[in-house]
Amino acid sequence: MSFNIQNQPNMRRICFPLLLLFSFSISQAQESEDTAHQYVSLPDVQIRAFEQNKRAARVPASINVINRQALNLFSPTSIVSAVNTLPGARMEERSPGSYRMNIRGSSLRSPFGVRNVKVYYNDIPITDPGGQTYLNEFGYYNFNSLEIIKGPASSLYGAGTGGTLLIDGMNEKERAGVTTEYTAGSYHLQNLYAGISTGSEQSLSKASFQHQHNDGYRNQSALRRDVFSWTGSYRINENKYLKTTFLYGDLFYETPGGLTKAEYDADPGGSRPAAGGFPSAEQAKASIRQRMFLAGVSYNQHLAPKWDNKSVLYGMFTELRNPAIRNYGKNSEPHVGARTLFTFNQPLQQSLLSVIVGGEWQEGFSNIAIHKNVNGNADSLRTYDDIHNRQVMAFTQASLDLNCGWSLIGGASWNWSNLQFQRFTPASLGSQSRSFDNQVAPRIAVMKRFGSARNEVNVYSGISKGFSPPSRDELIPTGGAINLGLNPEKGTNYDLGVKARLSKLYIDIDAFLFDLDNAIVQRRDAGGGDYYVNSGKTNQHGIESYLSYPLLQGKTFQQSNLWLSHTWHDFHYKQFKQLTTDFSNHQMPGDPKHAISTGYDVILRSGINATVTYYYSGKVPLNDANTAYADAYNLVGGKIGFQKWVENRWRFRVNLGVDNLLNTKYSLGNDLNAAGGRYYNAAPGRNYYVSLLVQWASKKVD
Repeated sequence: MSFNIQNQPNMRRICFPLLLLFSFSISQAQESEDTAHQYVSLPDVQIRAFEQNKRAARVPASINVINRQALNLFSPTSIVSAVNTLPGARMEERSPGSYRMNIRGSSLRSPFGVRNVKVYYNDIPITDPGGQTYLNEFGYYNFNSLEIIKGPASSLYGAGTGGTLLIDGMNEKERAGVTTEYTAGSYHLQNLYAGISTGSEQSLSKASFQHQHNDGYRNQSALRRDVFSWTGSYRINENKYLKTTFLYGDLFYETPGGLTKAEYDADPGGSRPAAGGFPSAEQAKASIRQRMFLAGVSYNQHLAPKWDNKSVLYGMFTELRNPAIRNYGKNSEPHVGARTLFTFNQPLQQSLLSVIVGGEWQEGFSNIAIHKNVNGNADSLRTYDDIHNRQVMAFTQASLDLNCGWSLIGGASWNWSNLQFQRFTPASLGSQSRSFDNQVAPRIAVMKRFGSARNEVNVYSGISKGFSPPSRDELIPTGGAINLGLNPEKGTNYDLGVKARLSKLYIDIDAFLFDLDNAIVQRRDAGGGDYYVNSGKTNQHGIESYLSYPLLQGKTFQQSNLWLSHTWHDFHYKQFKQLTTDFSNHQMPGDPKHAISTGYDVILRSGINATVTYYYSGKVPLNDANTAYADAYNLVGGKIGFQKWVENRWRFRVNLGVDNLLNTKYSLGNDLNAAGGRYYNAAPGRNYYVSLLVQWASKKVD
């Protein structure tokens, strides 16, 4: 299968379609109850990062928020485009379902998935103790809001120098009733959602099912995802609050493999051909089959007049089947964990002192069997490993909010991790272990507030140290030799930023400098196997900017928003020599120097809705030698629709959207440092979708 993608357009070709779309921008459809609490400017969003529970503009850290409003700007099948509207964050999709998260260069060690970034879902740490996060198991509708903390957040969230994701899967203001949405689109896309919500003033429960499949835009790139979930929130009394999370995901997607430049130019829709004694991706039936079950509870209670506690207990199981070019992997990965924190609040006249102490524990037991792959079937057993991971963290944090406009925050965590490994096949190697003990990660930040609530300027600065031990798959990669000698990454990050609300204009600018020692870098051999090395030192600095403004207002317009984000990243190896080759001062692969995202949406009181978006990525270095680059590209998308409430109980909404309107040819989710120059994974060309939502509310809408 192949498709035609035109060459990248120049800026002149972009300007006219972009202006044309802007002139037709009408509105962005709301998702649930009303726009009063959904469509809020970013500084007014209440966030949970660092347990501050403050408006985003008053938290002294580089944090971006994606709420339901931002998700609704794009197709209801993926969060990738919404994440890429933010500065400093880049989400990639190597093929449908194969996600990769990049926060300030964190994808350097992630061939796929999410590594070096800690992820919490409904307060549950879903990053397993081996350092892997299966974010692709979650469907679009499992995300109600997403907070992205950029840079080391180890003082409260443990290992990870890239950042932290805090995901909330439930809207506590959601109405009781039934909601269904169906989406169809290019590449035989079919997406179905059905949800039932019940509740009262004391409780809310929501059960849902999501089904998604498409044939893919490349050969060997089909996707099927089914997700069942149930979430609940229950107010037992004024002092006790319980949240429950249950989720089962069944995911299958094909992996077409990376292409050389010649193959990518000749047929970007093709899959990896047979070469070098290895079968083609199609012959190997290269794919991922993944099942995951998550169950957890979060319990909040008021213990005493000044003391509160939040405790989390959960279990998670992942089964992974991975026929690949060189082998067939079978993984069973159960793990359990708990997290608790105690908060003490002491008013000091018109100031407030808050102190947090707590801990987190995770325990994982993995069995990994590697077989010979014969036409997509598991054949003779090659290796069988038994792996036991443990991560333990203790943390404390104090914050002081003074009535003169100053805010101070300081914290630190103490971290211990251990991996025990035993290979039983082909011959027992005996038990081996590697520990990373007494890793201390402090953070200090200060903010000064100027002006009034309507014209408020917050200036902040912070310093944080982070560390990231090698993940299980880096110490024991299925495609390479055992390497228990890998060392943890350690880095120091400096931030200087301003968050300002000047009447209706919101400004968020953060400048950072990050020095990293022992950076872990991915390599890929001729058969597609991954292995890793410590790369010496890196120097990463940049400026991340975000602006938003309600451009149009009046009787015709219910809401409007114009936004612009810009990322400038200058990431280099400060000191990196591999054997006789010196990569010092070379640009680190995986990140463009410049990325721009902008868009405009408004809501008409008549119910008509539309959105226009634009995204630019500069060229991306693909290897440490800087001898190969992915081309820069420009993307334009749009969405238009209409919604109507009938008898204040039934809601109907229809949307029509287009992605990559200019049919730009580009590679997304590149395979870095790939052997044989197999760097390129073509992204989809111009594609369309249409969605229909029907909602019934058990009580009439005011």
